[in-house]
Amino acid sequence: MAIIYTCRHCQDTVGKLAEQYVDTSLLGWDYLTIEEKKEMIHYHSNGDISIQTICESCQETLGQHPQYHELDYFIQ
Repeated sequence: MAIIYTCRHCQDTVGKLAEQYVDTSLLGWDYLTIEEKKEMIHYHSNGDISIQTICESCQETLGQHPQYHELDYFIQ
């Protein structure tokens, strides 16, 4: 099982945890609403879990161009 963090905008891999057991409360999942979990966390048949997050580069771009927050995807 692996937990793979991917940027929701540019699709770059931000990080990967390859552990047999991970305490999700330590990852902050307990603070997410049900809607946020549905949007951000995706389970795969091979046991991997994909997490949609944002990379530093895209976060910086959003900071410089706040109007991009209105878009689902700002990278074309």
